[in-house]
Amino acid sequence: MRKGFLGIGVIIAIIVVLGLMLMSSYNGFVNEEENVDQAYAQIENQLQRRLDLIPNLVNTVKGYASHEKEVIQSISDARARLAGARSPEEEATANAELSSALSRLLVVVENYPNLKADTQFTQLMDELAGTENRISIARQDYNDRVSVYNKKVKRFPGALVAGITGFDEKEYFKADPRSQEAPNVDFGGQG
Repeated sequence: MRKGFLGIGVIIAIIVVLGLMLMSSYNGFVNEEENVDQAYAQIENQLQRRLDLIPNLVNTVKGYASHEKEVIQSISDARARLAGARSPEEEATANAELSSALSRLLVVVENYPNLKADTQFTQLMDELAGTENRISIARQDYNDRVSVYNKKVKRFPGALVAGITGFDEKEYFKADPRSQEAPNVDFGGQG
């Protein structure tokens, strides 16, 4: 009879230990998933900051370059696509389009020396440059968090727990494939 209680006690102890390990692993997944979500929120925060700066920048340029409507329209369109993006992939693509449109705007600015000297424009460009740096750092932080999380999902015994509890790999924030191409800069034949 004592051996029966001992056997039951050992089985209960094993179940308790396994339960604690499962709970600990599950909580680790919850923490890492929250870290990924927080890092992604920082990307969105910086993208929103950039979206908020762009109308001021565009309006400043409009005053000087009223006939550069195509560039200004492409910025507005790209900004709207970025605001409507729903996944890291969509945001990366829209972000690349907006960056391309902004680079075309900088080419336009070269044709307006008075604009480059405008204090408001200079301040907006500095803020935009700072925001671009923050976006880059936020994307890197996000991808670092995704890497930690995805490794946890793939490694044993985490893969078992992830499979049972429904934790799936997260998507990295990837650059748009078109960002590999060098932008075409044309100064209108000036040389």
